[in-house]
Amino acid sequence: MKVFVLFFCLISLSCIAQDSIAQTKGKVYYGIASFYSKALQNSKTATGERYTHEKLTGASNNVKLGTWVRVTNLKNKKVVIVRINDRMHTRMAKKGRVVDLSRSAAEALGFIKKGVIKVKMEVIPAQ
Repeated sequence: MKVFVLFFCLISLSCIAQDSIAQTKGKVYYGIASFYSKALQNSKTATGERYTHEKLTGASNNVKLGTWVRVTNLKNKKVVIVRINDRMHTRMAKKGRVVDLSRSAAEALGFIKKGVIKVKMEVIPAQ
């Protein structure tokens, strides 16, 4: 009986984990994107790694850390793929920000001078 209960618990946990992962696969978010301040160079991110302007990374409170997302500038249609390795301050999320990008990602989207843009952020399913 104990073996059956243990087996049932393991199957249940596996299903719950797959459901939570499936909820973010292919999910799309619309909102505002900004980019990191120069002052944050070499600061620690939520994953423990050091932030650098050269990497294509971002911060978001909408997806799990380590998730790859495709960010599209809705005005000029430029696209960049980044890995989420940090979290945004809750005040930013309340202002409609869906992602805070590294400087190189912001350059790829063409909004360094503007500062913020409207974007579509799509979760890229893991393969």
